[in-house]
Amino acid sequence: MARTAYVFTPFEAPDQTPFERLLEVFNELITHTSGDVDEALEWLEIIDKEYRLSTEDYTLEDFVEDLKKKGYIREEPKNSGNGKRSITAKTERALRKNAMDQLFGNIRKNGMGNHRSKKSGHGDEATGEFRSFQFGDSFEQISITESLKNAQINHGAGEFRLAENDLVVEDTHHKSQMSTVLMIDISHSMILYGEDRITPAKKVAMALAELITTCYPKDTLDVIVFGDDAWPISIKELPYLNVGPYHTNTVAGLELAMDLLRRKRNTNKQIFMITDGKPSCLRMPDGQYYKNSNGLDPTIVEKCYNMASQARKMHIPITTFMIAQDPYLQAFVDEFTFSNQGKAFFTGLKGLGEMIFHDYENNRKKRIS
Repeated sequence: MARTAYVFTPFEAPDQTPFERLLEVFNELITHTSGDVDEALEWLEIIDKEYRLSTEDYTLEDFVEDLKKKGYIREEPKNSGNGKRSITAKTERALRKNAMDQLFGNIRKNGMGNHRSKKSGHGDEATGEFRSFQFGDSFEQISITESLKNAQINHGAGEFRLAENDLVVEDTHHKSQMSTVLMIDISHSMILYGEDRITPAKKVAMALAELITTCYPKDTLDVIVFGDDAWPISIKELPYLNVGPYHTNTVAGLELAMDLLRRKRNTNKQIFMITDGKPSCLRMPDGQYYKNSNGLDPTIVEKCYNMASQARKMHIPITTFMIAQDPYLQAFVDEFTFSNQGKAFFTGLKGLGEMIFHDYENNRKKRIS
């Protein structure tokens, strides 16, 4: 029997120019370096020496010149005292789009930009089911074909007559708007022990921002970061996000998130929290910070449970994504989730974006008071 030989060659994306190939790597490095162009280019040079991404016909110098010409980076004048290169708004948008493509690859822009709930009613997405016309139904919902069929069955084909009880409407799903707050832990543990956890968290935030702004324009997304304290950041700031020498003030993050959502007029509200460590900090009434990194401090933990219960009373579910699998942390998150009646995922870095997307897409149930 003849044997079949297989030859494996390095994969190359079809119809990808040298610039596009290098840009893909550059964008990834820019995310890791928090927007530092010079550092990203230094890493690109090291990678190029090992993997030969550039060629004699298209060098790294050519790539940098193209980045400038195409508006991806700008160079500050040397007389300004800076002289450093920085990314532009065009690159910031590209980073968000790339993050969405990486994490939510099969999503396409939805013209309506609304969410489907599990409740049937007046909406604009057909369920495929028919029912009799009722007072208050929109005329646009009437199925002409099914209604004419009913008229022929009920009155015969000899004399055409269309009565109200012949009318049939196609049921639609109610569509609702969603207000989301994404909380990102920027405490020092996000880069502790040589593990880079902040870059995947940034990618998730950028992907979610791009998903909402392009596919669900009627929704709102607020992003906040929390360390010793908590503060909001703009979508534009996401690529530059970095950790600090902070503890983890989960309570401050939840207080700010709930305050932001309290001002939203949407009925559907939710909080996503990405963290890798235990709560270890509280701001006391006198403005001082109470910190304890040893184990789970009962005072801090109890305050977290109280905040979770308060969010539940406000009908705000909290989905916690814990990038750690320590048993004592799992016990804390289990109790926290029970207090809120929300959701929790314990995960490594792989799959974080897919889980957030799955939850965002499926959390569409319209709240009935």
